[in-house]
Amino acid sequence: MRRTQSFMRDPMSWMLDGYERFGPVYTLRIFHHNVVMMLGPEANHHILVSHAHNFSWRDGHLRDLAALMGDGLLTTDGPYHRAHRKMMLPAFHRERIRAATAVIENEVARAMGAFEPGAVIDLYDWARNISLRVAMRALFGLDPDRVDTRGMDAADEFERALSFHAQNIYGQLARGPGTPYSRLLKSRARLDALLYEEIDRRRDDGGGKEDLLSLLVQATDEDGEPLPTEQIRDEVMTLMFAAHDTTTSTISFLFLELARNPELAEDPGITVDMLLEETLRMYPPAYVGPRLSREPFEFAGIPVPGRAHIHYSSYASHHLPDVWPEPERFDPYRFTPEGKAAMRKGQYVPFGGGSRTCIGMRFGEAEIRVIARAILERCRLDTLPGHRLVMRTAPTLSPRGGLPMVVRRAAPAAVLSATL
Repeated sequence: MRRTQSFMRDPMSWMLDGYERFGPVYTLRIFHHNVVMMLGPEANHHILVSHAHNFSWRDGHLRDLAALMGDGLLTTDGPYHRAHRKMMLPAFHRERIRAATAVIENEVARAMGAFEPGAVIDLYDWARNISLRVAMRALFGLDPDRVDTRGMDAADEFERALSFHAQNIYGQLARGPGTPYSRLLKSRARLDALLYEEIDRRRDDGGGKEDLLSLLVQATDEDGEPLPTEQIRDEVMTLMFAAHDTTTSTISFLFLELARNPELAEDPGITVDMLLEETLRMYPPAYVGPRLSREPFEFAGIPVPGRAHIHYSSYASHHLPDVWPEPERFDPYRFTPEGKAAMRKGQYVPFGGGSRTCIGMRFGEAEIRVIARAILERCRLDTLPGHRLVMRTAPTLSPRGGLPMVVRRAAPAAVLSATL
């Protein structure tokens, strides 16, 4: 059990140490069963693309997320997943993202009042709030300021539900009154009441809005029947989680690295997109991808049995020195057009790959660009003296305890006008 506790505290170091000692395939004993680690570009491509059919996503330790999210894109496999992904793709086409940009810009402008020179803000908390509001408004047409007759603020309730997944393993295992799990169930019940009410309202008015929720309400299955209300609810909850957690952590780490490397913001050879991509290399939010093998297979000359727990890791793969020179150095120049063209298959996988590529990837990138540009147009951010980054690894990679930063007045950054 001590090994499991140590792994849960710092899984990244465990994975990288294992790669250095044993190579791209090795086994760890965690939670009383074996987990096969498959690390590196070739392993990523094998699991995500070339042999994806042999790996179950739902059975690879992701059942825990179903307590809040149900059977959404994140926790399902096979034909069900493919059908729902195809159904939802139109909501993430470029024209829909362009239409949502105005909502994102309005929410960002509303929140920029906190960035006064000399102010100390918790950037992680600020970004978490704004990204949840954007997800609620832009994706689902929900009002994050709405308080229902039971005095429940929708955004705060979702945050309370998510807090369960930030507990340590013992906190997540506890059951009974007063436990984090019981609080999760109470928050889920209140959120469900709000969502079901909104779904019924959309059905009554025939959809009514051009957002993902209306698209799901109007969608039909293979038999021409409307989607069950529970399925719509599960997809909404899943995308709310994915959209806002990814944006929050990426914004936080991007500005942490700019505080550590302030010269980069003034480098005309660097673009906002290069900063974003290097941030996602160093700090991929979904840093590990659990799977269960369906049939026995061989990789790198090593036989792996069927029904084996498999982990690939974007974080470990992005920090291998034989793949990325000086992997711990924040270097946006890795992502010039020439640098990206030279990358191997599976080398850069912050959003997964193949049929499991994050459906909201383009939306998330667009949101991060708007937020980053708004901050860089107005100011620079410095870490507090003595600040030390401590990672939290659940439910996604993020700074434990938030990210307090000091606002400094500055002219618009050079990266805002850079183009490649």
